[in-house]
Amino acid sequence: MRTADRGGAATPTATAPASGSGERLRTFLRIGAVPILLAAMLVGFSLAQPAFIDLANLMSILQAVSVVAILGVGVTVTLAVGGFDLSIGAVAASSVMAASYCMVVWGLSAPATVVLVLALGAAVGLANALLIVRLKVPDLLATLAMMFLLSGLQLIPTAGRSISAGLILPDGSTAAGAYDPLFLRIGRASLAGVVPLPVLVMAAIAVVLHVLTERTRIGRLLFATGGNELATRLAGGATERLRTLAYAISGTLASLGGIVVAARVGRGDVSSGASLLMDSVAAALIGFAVLGRRRPNVLGTVVGAVFVGVLLNGLTMLNAPYYTQDFVKGAVLVGALALTYGITRGRG
Repeated sequence: MRTADRGGAATPTATAPASGSGERLRTFLRIGAVPILLAAMLVGFSLAQPAFIDLANLMSILQAVSVVAILGVGVTVTLAVGGFDLSIGAVAASSVMAASYCMVVWGLSAPATVVLVLALGAAVGLANALLIVRLKVPDLLATLAMMFLLSGLQLIPTAGRSISAGLILPDGSTAAGAYDPLFLRIGRASLAGVVPLPVLVMAAIAVVLHVLTERTRIGRLLFATGGNELATRLAGGATERLRTLAYAISGTLASLGGIVVAARVGRGDVSSGASLLMDSVAAALIGFAVLGRRRPNVLGTVVGAVFVGVLLNGLTMLNAPYYTQDFVKGAVLVGALALTYGITRGRG
C-alpha cells in the first residue's frame, strides 16, 4: 500500500512490514499447527507424568495406533480418487473373525490364514469398486451397505459368539483347532525386544504407499482422478481402473489391520472393530492439515494417527475420566483444524 506526499510522489506506508509479518505467521501456523500441538502434548504430558516419555510407553503408543494408521492409509487412497470407504472398520472386524475361524475351526496354518484373509479384504474392495465404478452407486451408500453386510455376515458362522480355542459351533460340535504361534508373532513380536512388529508393518506400509501416491505416475493419476475425473479420462487416464485400484488397496489394508488385531488379542472378538472406522477416518482427515497439504496424504495420515494416540495415552496416564476423553480429543482436533483452515487463511 502506498500514499502520496505533498509533491505527489507515492511513498510506502508503514503497514507493509506488519502485513508481511502477519502473512509469515499465518503460513507458519498453517504448515505447523498439527506438529506444534503434537510437540506441545509430548512436552506437557512428559512434565505432568515423567513415565510418559519412557521408551516402552512410546512404543506402546505406536503399537496402539499402528492398526488405525494402516486403515487410515487405505482411507487416504480412496480420498485421493474422490471417494470414501466407510466399510474399512467392518472389513477389519470381519478379518479378525475370519482369521480366527481359519485357525480354530478349519485348523489352517498361519501363512494360509494370512493369504486367505488378505484375499477376503481385496475381494471386498473389488466388490465396493463394482458397486461404485460399474453400477454407479454413490461411494458413501455403497460402502455403508457393505459395512452393514459384513457386520452381520461375520456373526453368522458362530451364531454371534467370539472365537477361541474350544469354541462350541452352532451344530453342537467343538472346534479342535487353535491359534498358530507363528500367527501370534505378527501382533506380539518385536525387533530387538524394543520395536513392536506392528509398528514396523505400519512404517513399511506408510513408506510404500507414500512413494506410490507421491512419487509415481499412478499416484499423480489417482489425485488427478479425484480432482477432475473427466479431464483425467480425456487425457488418457484409466479412471475406472484407478478407482478400482484405490478400493482394492483400501480393502486389503483393512484386512491387514484385522490380521494385526487378531494376532495381538489371540481370539476372534465380535466387537474388535468397534472404534476402528472413526479413528482411522479421523487420522486420514487430520492428515489434510499436516504441513499445510490440504489434501489426502499418507504421511499426514500416520502423523494424525500418532497425534490421536499420544493424546489418548497421555490423558489415560493422567487418570482423566474416560467420559471426558472424547471431548478433549474433539476439542484439540477442532483447534488444530481451525488453525490450519480458518485462522491462518489470509483475508484476500
